[in-house]
Amino acid sequence: MQSIYLIRHAQASGQEPDAELTDLGLVQAERLAELLADSAIKYIVSSPWKRAIHTAVPLARTVMRHIHTDERLQERVLSTRHLDNWMDVLAHTYLDEDWAEEGGESSRIATSRGMEVLKELWGRSEQRAAVITHGNLLSLLIRTYDPSFGFEQWKMLSNPDVFVLERQGNGDVPMLRRCWNG
Repeated sequence: MQSIYLIRHAQASGQEPDAELTDLGLVQAERLAELLADSAIKYIVSSPWKRAIHTAVPLARTVMRHIHTDERLQERVLSTRHLDNWMDVLAHTYLDEDWAEEGGESSRIATSRGMEVLKELWGRSEQRAAVITHGNLLSLLIRTYDPSFGFEQWKMLSNPDVFVLERQGNGDVPMLRRCWNG
């Protein structure tokens, strides 16, 4: 594997696992497929949540690849209870990576499961892969490669958003760059 495209899903109607893409989100997913049509993506893995899969479908059709799903790419749950102050809670999770609200997942644990997927991808024989996930998990994966990426940068992510990790030569440490901000 030489390149992994990290993709946040297109605009959705909500945050629950079965939230659909909006009409705009469907258009964005098609534009995303057009953008990545010439990128030679050979492997696609997505969160099993509906909005991520529906973002992946036009890309899979364009590059003629199957969509693999992986539960480790689903969005992080901040808490099992309703949080009126969820933005404050989320901000705190960037400052203390081991802290979690009741029933929630810490940044460290969420990052770990996402990085397991990336580690497996780096070991695959295909040259390029696409990972379709959610904003918070995406930001945590980016933060692994760019420690300055935090809560404020998360707030500036768009739907969709695309970053790419690229290995240079035989280097083990991939370079991160943003390649599209939908």
